[in-house]
Amino acid sequence: MLEPVLQIKDVIFQNIEYPSFEIQKGNMVVFYGESGSGKSTLFKLLNATETVSAGEILYYGQPLEFQPTLELRKKILLVSQMVYLFGGSIADNFRIFYEYREEALPSLEKMRKYLSACCIDFPPDTSCVNLSGGERQRVFVAIGLSFLPDVLLLDEPTAALDEWTATCLIENVSKVCKEKGITLLVITHDLHTVEKFADVKIELQKARRS
Repeated sequence: MLEPVLQIKDVIFQNIEYPSFEIQKGNMVVFYGESGSGKSTLFKLLNATETVSAGEILYYGQPLEFQPTLELRKKILLVSQMVYLFGGSIADNFRIFYEYREEALPSLEKMRKYLSACCIDFPPDTSCVNLSGGERQRVFVAIGLSFLPDVLLLDEPTAALDEWTATCLIENVSKVCKEKGITLLVITHDLHTVEKFADVKIELQKARRS
């Protein structure tokens, strides 16, 4: 049996206790649960934005604290609920993020491919200024997906979307991830829309230390 891409063992963050589980490479895993169960915090722990209080998280068998943090965050990429886009066009935003990572900018054709996968039918020269919240969110997801990380963490990617667009986004992104061997982790409150594409579902409870 192949080694899991991620292992979460007896993890505690402050007063939140997490169940132990393993994630296999290439799977789509959906996390759900009521507010306050630590879903967004878990994703920050997985890409080393936060540090566990107890327990450990392993990436291919190696504890996260032994990994170079900046390189780890490229491999385990978090696309948060907070959308970080700059002024200018969609293409300008691709350029800024790629310059930050010191990586070669994808062609306009590839930009269109990832925008289309995220149900954005605007050309890359479209200004970001007048995009709706849901459109900005999907552009942000498209940029993250374009980096083709080993693990892609999407925190509430469908929160601002109607049911049709949410289904389109998750179906397309999960398909790209399957094709590229990317492990996809998704937090959602909209389990009905997302669960049909999931390989594994994990419910987080409001477990607290006494």
